Amino acid sequence: MQHISPLGQFEPSVVDMTDVVEEAENRYGTLLDVCRKSSFNPTTGKFYGYAPAWVPDPGDYRKSLWEQVDLPDGPSTWDDLLEGGSRIRDELGVQLGLGLSQEIDSDMAGRALLWSFGASIQDESENVAINSPETVEAVEFMMRLFEGAMTEEVFAWNAASNNQGLVAGELSYILNSISAYRTAQEANPEVAEDIYFSSALEGPAAALVGQHVMYNWIVPEHSPNVDAAKEFLLHYTENLEAAAWHSQLYDFPAFAERVPELDTWLGDDPFGSQPADKLSVLTTAVDWCTNVGHPGYASPAIGEVFNTFIIPNMLGRAVQGDQSPQESVAQAEQEITQIFDNWRAQGLIGGG
Repeated sequence: MQHISPLGQFEPSVVDMTDVVEEAENRYGTLLDVCRKSSFNPTTGKFYGYAPAWVPDPGDYRKSLWEQVDLPDGPSTWDDLLEGGSRIRDELGVQLGLGLSQEIDSDMAGRALLWSFGASIQDESENVAINSPETVEAVEFMMRLFEGAMTEEVFAWNAASNNQGLVAGELSYILNSISAYRTAQEANPEVAEDIYFSSALEGPAAALVGQHVMYNWIVPEHSPNVDAAKEFLLHYTENLEAAAWHSQLYDFPAFAERVPELDTWLGDDPFGSQPADKLSVLTTAVDWCTNVGHPGYASPAIGEVFNTFIIPNMLGRAVQGDQSPQESVAQAEQEITQIFDNWRAQGLIGGG
C-alpha cells in the first residue's frame, strides 16, 4: 500500500521493511537521508515503511507579477513573500496561495514557516518543542502575511486548491511541486510560461521546506503476500528512472544512481519548459527539503500530529483571531504532548 506522507503511526501493524532497505542499498547505494528519516524509527530500529522515491516542494511563482514589485526572480525570503505578496494583492489584485486548512499542503507550508524561524514540533531527541518564542514569532508572521497578502478562502482549501488557483492565474505564489505547472502546460500555456520556481524561503534561522510527497510503501502484517510485495518494491526501485520520466520529473529517486540523467533533464527539460532550464533549481532540492519530523525523524507521534492537522489549526486559530498566538501555541503543545505521551508509553518514540 502506497501513501504520500510518512506512516509511522501504523508501525505496530505493519511488516518491518529493513530487509528491503538493506537489499536496495546493497544494489543501488545509500538511501537518501530525507527518505530514511521518513520511513525508519530509531527507537525501535524498524523500517515501518519503504521510501524509494519522493517529490521536492519548491516555490511556484508568477514571474510577471513579481517583476512588477521589483522581485523578478520571485521571493527568496519570507520577508520578500510578505512585502512583495502584499503589494501584488493591493496593486494587482492577486493573492498568495498558502493554505490554512486541514489538508496536506497547509501542513507542509506551516512546517516550512516554523523551521525558517528556528521553531519545530520536536527536538532531535523526540521531546515536544513546539511552545517556544520562535513558534510564537512564526505565528505572528503568518498573521501579518494573511492580513497583507491572502483572503479568507484559504481556510477552506483542499489539497488541489492552490494548484487550481495557480493554473487559473489567480495566485502569485504557492508552495507546491511542479504538478500545477505541468497541468498548466496543457490547460493554460500562457500561465505556464509565466510560472517559475524557487528554493526554500529564507527566514531568521533557516531556509527549509518539507518534501512535497514522501512515498511510503507499507505492508500490513495480515498480508498473505509479504514476499511478493517486497519483490515488487525492489523491482519498482530498479525502474525508478522510468518512474521519474513518466511522471514528467515529478518523482525523484531515493537512490540517486538509479536516475543518473535527472540533473541533465532538470537543466534541459524534455517536457517543453521555456526556458529549458526552468527546473534547474530542483537539482539542489535535497539540500533544502527535509522530513516532516525535522530535526528528528518522522516518528509514529509525528505521523499522528501531521495527519490531525495540529499545525495549520494552530496557525488558523491565531490568524482568525480566535486565540492569541501564545494561546494557540499553548493549545498545540497540549495536543502534541498528549500524542507524544501515548506513543512513548508504547515504547515507540524516545525522549521524555
